[in-house]
Amino acid sequence: MTQAAVLLELCAGLLPVWQRHLAASRAQSEAAVAQMLQAFSDIGPHINMAERQSQQINDALSQTDGGVAGLAHGCERALRPLLQDANISDSARDAIERVIGMVHRSVDALEQIAKPFQHETQMVAEQVERMYIGFQYQDRISQMMALLEGDMTRLQEALAGHGAPTPLLQDWLVQLESRYAMAEQRENHDGVKNEAATPGPNETTFF
Repeated sequence: MTQAAVLLELCAGLLPVWQRHLAASRAQSEAAVAQMLQAFSDIGPHINMAERQSQQINDALSQTDGGVAGLAHGCERALRPLLQDANISDSARDAIERVIGMVHRSVDALEQIAKPFQHETQMVAEQVERMYIGFQYQDRISQMMALLEGDMTRLQEALAGHGAPTPLLQDWLVQLESRYAMAEQRENHDGVKNEAATPGPNETTFF
């Protein structure tokens, strides 16, 4: 095989591989940006709800130094013995019972506020995790682009000659594949997608 034929085969075999890598990089970038924008959009209502509920809880708790729950128990401890007094009138007894009931209902109401507040806080954490995963596309694309840039430089050097023999296509591809760090790169190398090896949208990948 002549040198020109080797170069032609090399370029014809490499260009489709590079094209798949670049297309995958662009697709990852678009998907990641869309994911981040959606996450920012979704997180807004949850943050607002959490802020409102947090303010409600703070207002309620700030009414007493010891906290509402402590106040409820303290009121009951102070008032309950009065109900045992045989000299207390029925109207006074009813008033004490109403006060104790009002205090406990207030505590129950605060608990009902606190429960959805915890849920909203959890939702915020989940949205932040989505954003974190989306931001990882920068590292992934940077690695993929850097690998292609280096391989393009290698091809330029091969085309320029420099006295070294031009490697065969298969040898070149083997060396290129040995530098892959991600499953997507190996899939794009062969043009066969492996769904099981591809990280899902909720999976975090570290490099």
